[in-house]
Amino acid sequence: MKNRVRAVLFVLVAMICLCAGPVLAQSAEGQAPRRIVIRAGHVLDVRTGKTASDQAIVVEGEKIVSVGPASAQSAGATTIDLPNATVLPGLIDAHTHLTFNPRFGYDTLAISIPREALIGAHNARTTLEAGITTVRNVGARGYSDIALRDAINAGDVPGPRIVASGPALGITGGHCDNDLLPFEYHAVGDGVADGVEAVQHKVREVIKYGADVIKICATGGVLSKGDDPNASQFTMEEMKAIVAEAHRLGRKVAAHAHGAQGVAWASEAGVDSVEHGHLMDDNSVATLKKNGTYLVPTLYLMDWQRENAAKANLPEFARQKMEMVSGKGVAAAKKAFQSGVKIGMGTDAAVYPHGLNAHELGVYVNKLGMTPLQAIQTATINDADLLGWSDKVGTIEPGKWADIIAVDGDPLRDVTILQHVKFVMKGGNVVKNEYK
Repeated sequence: MKNRVRAVLFVLVAMICLCAGPVLAQSAEGQAPRRIVIRAGHVLDVRTGKTASDQAIVVEGEKIVSVGPASAQSAGATTIDLPNATVLPGLIDAHTHLTFNPRFGYDTLAISIPREALIGAHNARTTLEAGITTVRNVGARGYSDIALRDAINAGDVPGPRIVASGPALGITGGHCDNDLLPFEYHAVGDGVADGVEAVQHKVREVIKYGADVIKICATGGVLSKGDDPNASQFTMEEMKAIVAEAHRLGRKVAAHAHGAQGVAWASEAGVDSVEHGHLMDDNSVATLKKNGTYLVPTLYLMDWQRENAAKANLPEFARQKMEMVSGKGVAAAKKAFQSGVKIGMGTDAAVYPHGLNAHELGVYVNKLGMTPLQAIQTATINDADLLGWSDKVGTIEPGKWADIIAVDGDPLRDVTILQHVKFVMKGGNVVKNEYK
């Protein structure tokens, strides 16, 4: 009897929702977009490095409509006063794993895909509140990042804008395969494909299920068992087929690659970015420069792992490889930067806790020799270009999404200020405001 009553109630609620849906849509449709004016003490132009004082940023709906002197009036608008803050565009992280946490080795086998999606919802909020308003999520099991992206876009959960890859493509037994279980489990990674025809099919498959970008594993990795970060995995022919198929279907390609040969091959194959590049040599750096391939260096993870070795609890096979890439990663990235290779900010957040993303910028300044402005540009205009979203994010300009953050002090003097974001707006909605 109780089950029948529940069933009837469920049907009634569903009918009410179906009937109310069109009415709610109609009432919202006729309303004018909400208008907000942010009165900012300082606004940083991340293109030029110039800071304008006493500015008014007018937001209508989810977009910026004007930026100018604070004396300008906007009748009927909600005002947000940030008189002592420095305002700049929301930051972009081009390499995250929102659905993962810093758990490594066999511990990860106990985590289901539904659980990963829920982990992702928690990490998405943390990331957004840290001032990262857009991410490129490069690798998730079971399309959990696609589900997370769609939930955020629908307003179900808070989080940054996500350019999602779904499962990363890799070879059998490679960095993106499931290499922790023995033969009798017949465990295979979601993105595993071998041979030109198979990788073409896999690109089409992940796009079918919602991928915005294609992630591939061009070399071995650190957290995978039984492979070598120096060793190439996909062949040049396989990577060329992946890139051609992805680009033809309107998707960019990000290639995990540590070793020199894998970096060079991935760049020659036409990928849009190389992730990590920690074991590059002079030739691979020159190849990135020649082809205009972005490097996303992911360097702070080395500092975090070293400083939190006991907490990180890496398996021995991963600890040894982490030491190897940490010994060379900064020098390789510095050589790339000095050679004029395009750098995009990415963190590999999940190898360390989410929300610490802006620590990456401090490494770029302190170890690569970037100015604070150059570091900020990696996480704004550079990453916007890498994502193909330069018309949407990366600067505070009319027509862009109103993704805006604010901090105390001057990040051009001390980029670590960005580790303490006090105000976050995404698409015209205030997510965090510690200035109230």
